[in-house]
Amino acid sequence: MPSTTATSVLIDTTDITKELRKLELIKPKGGENDVGSYKSPFYTSRVLGEDGVLVLKPEEREGINYKEWEPVWNTADKFPPYEVFEHKDPGLKADANLSDLFPKDDANYKVEELTPKFGSEVKGIQLSELTDAGKNDLALFVAQRGVVVFREQDLADKGVEFNVEFGEYFGPLHIHQASGAPRDHPEIHLVYRSSEISPNSSYLKKHISSVAWHSDVSFEKQPAATTFLAYLQGPTSGGDTIFVDAEEAYNRLSPQFQKIVEGLSAVHSSVEQAESSLKNGGILRRDPVKSIHPVVRKHPVTGKKALFVNPQFTREIVGLKAEESDALLNFLYTQLSVSVDLHARAKWAPGTVVVWDNRRTLHSAIFDWDSEERRHLYRLTPRGEVPSFE
Repeated sequence: MPSTTATSVLIDTTDITKELRKLELIKPKGGENDVGSYKSPFYTSRVLGEDGVLVLKPEEREGINYKEWEPVWNTADKFPPYEVFEHKDPGLKADANLSDLFPKDDANYKVEELTPKFGSEVKGIQLSELTDAGKNDLALFVAQRGVVVFREQDLADKGVEFNVEFGEYFGPLHIHQASGAPRDHPEIHLVYRSSEISPNSSYLKKHISSVAWHSDVSFEKQPAATTFLAYLQGPTSGGDTIFVDAEEAYNRLSPQFQKIVEGLSAVHSSVEQAESSLKNGGILRRDPVKSIHPVVRKHPVTGKKALFVNPQFTREIVGLKAEESDALLNFLYTQLSVSVDLHARAKWAPGTVVVWDNRRTLHSAIFDWDSEERRHLYRLTPRGEVPSFE
């Protein structure tokens, strides 16, 4: 059995990057890659401005509710590879009673469980008003519950600069290699589904489901930790985000099988996502990467173990033959996807902010509405520690 990888390894992708650079920026030919593409056929809604920045077409821009959060794709954005840094999770400084997040003398907030072990919904707590101590408690609470839905929030109204500062408290914000971002702020990831394209027009012609489980940027040497996704605009109904508890999924494995997966590591890759962006006329801010992470990682705050593989970015188990790797990964993916008793679903509405811990949960957008209504959210993606089993 391959030995456990205590710290992750970054794989050199120089040759792959050279090949990707040879790709021409061509128009989409219908359909998308099966992995790494996020099912986002918004490319026909973009035009190249005189400054070399891809922007939405004028008719598409007219319907944007939050102009400051309008997505652009700057072709001039180029960033070097990430360097390893020491991450100190704010949850380690939290009050075990969460008294700075949920003051005992305040009766105006309400906390409800989405499921007994996984997920909560909070009303009456304003994230933008949290002190540093409150943010520490928030990090711990999210680590404990996996995903937390906050209602009636004003973060989006506070503007881009405020959100950048807010998000950076939890770690350096990740710059996505290909996604849209507010102008001059590539460190904010915009989730945008064009209003001129029905969600069911392309992806579901090839697939029976729109669900694509993933943990955000798991291909990075230091992937996402406490993550924020805020509502800007969406369909009248539908477009929910579904989450699965990878911590409880690990707990349900037999002790013998736990020992097997604890001794394994897997390759995670952003190459396919980069290729998809370039083929569809998009951008590439940074060279794609591959990293090796343990299949089971231990949370730095709670000390609990969780599965850390996902079908969007995990490619193979190190040291196993292809058939062996596929069989094991498919077993884990099946467990995560069909175990509906491990799932929690977040419904979007104006003022909603969903906060989750990428180290113990996978998620997927759900594209289930047929109307040509746009879906527009923004994500703050603080980078965390190097995944470790120890």
